[in-house]
Amino acid sequence: MDDAIEMSFTANQVDAQPQQIMVNYDADQTIGENLENIRVKLVGIQFDAIVIENPLQYPFSDTIVGLHHQRIDIGLALTNMFNVPVLALPTIKQIGLAKALQQKQAANSWHLDYYGQYQGKRNYGQEAMLTIGNGFLGLRGAYVEAQADADNYPGLYVAGVYNQNTTTINGREVVNEDLVNLPNAQALAVGIDHENPFKIQQRNIRDIYRSLDLKTGQLTTTLMVGLSTGHQLMVQATKVADMHNWHRFTIRYAVTPLNFAGSLQVTATIDGSVINGNVARYAQFDQHHFEVTGMASAANQALLTGTTKTSNVQFVIGSQLTSPQQDVTNQVVTTTAAKSLKQTVDLEVQPGQTYMVDKNVTIFTSRESERSALEDLTWAELSASSYADTAQSTAAFYQKVWQQADFKIAGDTISQKLSRVNVFHLFVTGTALASDQLDASVGARGLHGEAYRGHVFWDEMFVMPFYAMQAPKIARAMLCYRYRRLDAARTYAASEGYQGAMYPWQSGMKGDEQSQFVHLNPLTNQWDPDESRRQRHVSLAVAYNVWLYWHLNQDQAFMQDYGLEMLLSIAKFWLSMTQYDAETKRYHIAGVMGPDEFHERYPNRDAEGLTDNAYTNMMVAWLFKLIGQLRPQFSDAVFQAAAEKADFALTDLEQLNKVRRRLTLVINDQGIIGQFAGYFALPTLNFDSYRQKYGDISRLDRILKAEGKTPDAYQVAKQADTLMAFFLLDRATLDGVIQDMGYQLPKDYFAQNLQFYLDRTTHGSTLSRIVYAVLTRLVGRRDQSWKLFHQALFSDYYDIQGGTTAEGIHLGVMGAVLNVEMTLYGGVALLGDVVRFEPRLPSRWRNVQYHLQFQGTGIAVQVAHHQLKLTADQDLTVQVGTKMVPLKANEQQTVTYVQ
Repeated sequence: MDDAIEMSFTANQVDAQPQQIMVNYDADQTIGENLENIRVKLVGIQFDAIVIENPLQYPFSDTIVGLHHQRIDIGLALTNMFNVPVLALPTIKQIGLAKALQQKQAANSWHLDYYGQYQGKRNYGQEAMLTIGNGFLGLRGAYVEAQADADNYPGLYVAGVYNQNTTTINGREVVNEDLVNLPNAQALAVGIDHENPFKIQQRNIRDIYRSLDLKTGQLTTTLMVGLSTGHQLMVQATKVADMHNWHRFTIRYAVTPLNFAGSLQVTATIDGSVINGNVARYAQFDQHHFEVTGMASAANQALLTGTTKTSNVQFVIGSQLTSPQQDVTNQVVTTTAAKSLKQTVDLEVQPGQTYMVDKNVTIFTSRESERSALEDLTWAELSASSYADTAQSTAAFYQKVWQQADFKIAGDTISQKLSRVNVFHLFVTGTALASDQLDASVGARGLHGEAYRGHVFWDEMFVMPFYAMQAPKIARAMLCYRYRRLDAARTYAASEGYQGAMYPWQSGMKGDEQSQFVHLNPLTNQWDPDESRRQRHVSLAVAYNVWLYWHLNQDQAFMQDYGLEMLLSIAKFWLSMTQYDAETKRYHIAGVMGPDEFHERYPNRDAEGLTDNAYTNMMVAWLFKLIGQLRPQFSDAVFQAAAEKADFALTDLEQLNKVRRRLTLVINDQGIIGQFAGYFALPTLNFDSYRQKYGDISRLDRILKAEGKTPDAYQVAKQADTLMAFFLLDRATLDGVIQDMGYQLPKDYFAQNLQFYLDRTTHGSTLSRIVYAVLTRLVGRRDQSWKLFHQALFSDYYDIQGGTTAEGIHLGVMGAVLNVEMTLYGGVALLGDVVRFEPRLPSRWRNVQYHLQFQGTGIAVQVAHHQLKLTADQDLTVQVGTKMVPLKANEQQTVTYVQ
């Protein structure tokens, strides 16, 4: 009812009488708060489904209701709240309960849906989550009728297309390199009787429903439009990025007049007036990154050409408009403020009939294609494009994806859906890289927004396990991106006085350092010093990725041609960073930062960076030991060839072994490993008082700076730092590394260190929760592990960091979540020479199913509580717990295990 919700339920007993609960609507509360009252009322009641008795009738959802003169898809809300399907009584009467239940469960696990019109960062965040793409291009999930404003941002990005601008701020020239927001080519709009097209404004929109079909890659947006003139119509736009012909995307625009006949115009635009405006804190910088250089049209095709201002990347965007009802006309519109290319379809319409227009778009740039041929390539690609072909090839692509890369979860619909959302976005970001025709990698925010300026960070390390197992060609392309920038890394190292190769913290087009020297604090609107470029551990991430890819895929050609040279070049750099202390007879590494970005330097000291960051030193020791282990696996000729290219001498190999055994860790009497030298001398901070004062203290660094303090002066951490190595390496390997360094730790040292750093960590990075989800589970803290994992799984869906998803999804978290699902909960350990299984299935999950590839062998895994079913495509011996289990090719083996 409009002012209340009446709930009826019956206990399982056959003769039980129905019980009723009434929840009155509180006008002083939000809809969300009113729905939370339902949760409270139903505490302790177990049920498998919810049925809405009297929903409103809509073509896009059968669970929309009216509450306090507002409409809400109560099915979406209650499914998120109770993790059960929400059915509509009219649907049950039409097709039966069993079928209705089956359909709703499938829809919940295969669709990402949003109902209603949202504003500001909330809508920006939904656009990011609804982004479609194919690894070459990314198309934010904005309304095609929208232009960039405070509520909407229809971004279009092409992998690797960056541009540098210089802006003078406070008398200082600041250079920024950005992933370029290219002309808006998804723009479509409908007008009536040659009047201006309607706009995405609250007064024009009665209802909005957006649905991303993860199974087919199609994003469908349905608008119920009611204009002030009395005209009513339904407008539906379906967008698909071609996963095979990755220069293409397509939009099917379907318009249904509901109460009028007459003239209707559909206008398609390529808008060349756009800028990079997705991130508010970048607004002070010059965000105009390209110039429109020309336009052309022929029949129903048209194209716009342009070039980036300083990087000189030429691009051509073509549009082909087709309609079964009417011919298409082209017109080029040029104003003093902008250049836009427009195409129009003029239709005579009747009420109740649907009229379709298809907009096929193709994009070529001079980075992957010959400059002189860009226009010819675009014309030819347009002629070969169609909505049907793109939709079909993309559906076929995702069918293969879900056969191989799906992580199936029984008993938890929301976790299932969000896991598939993560898989989807990893392929949106990376697919075209597998062609080996793009000089690009995956950015920390995907192709979904402009945060971090689209740069490549150490986040590659968190997505590498998924790609290396499920899409090794993408993983290889990411590593080749780094190899092509190996000379730039050498130049960077030399500029800082080091040898070897030092990769930049932020990498873009050329592989030079793109980190800034100042950072805008949004709490104070002041520019603070930024030392993040001192996170030299990004080079360790590159080395780890090289090893992991090779370990999982045994790609000998890659290691011989690229990988060994990269590892030796990185090792040479770290060797040159070490400093020997004759008094302690130990080596130190100074001037660095760890993953914890709250600590950049020592307070009240002139020296930059920190000394003996524990994570850095442990991973350096691991790398040095790894090279010694790899040496016998390659012929003298192969190893020597890589060593010569890396300027790596035999004496360097001997020095690696010497240094790794004497690298420094700072360890106190309780066996706690200090995050860096001097860490234990810093005072602790009362987190409770700060939470009471500020609420969310995840970005405690900004809070402290706003108070005139510095996080450098306290034992606080943004994210896992000292313990990051335990996330990347198995315990036996890391224990061996620490012992080789000459340290003996107590038996319970890991649990003690875990609690010590949990007490000091604010989880200011979304990656922090997923790391600690693994670490807490390793010591048996199931509830805490699940809570942290769940927060990471939901982090972009609920935008838990207060608006950051608006600027692009957090790809590293998505990749890490999938890896944790497989390795922690699904129980497979792939870091050794034998595949091991030790599942830790959450109690909420009945079972999981997944596939993996390990050194050329495919394995299908089904995990239930206490039971494993394994099928390998060739003979293989695996380890389950402490038991060795031989698998015969293509024969399923059932094994019991103790959790």
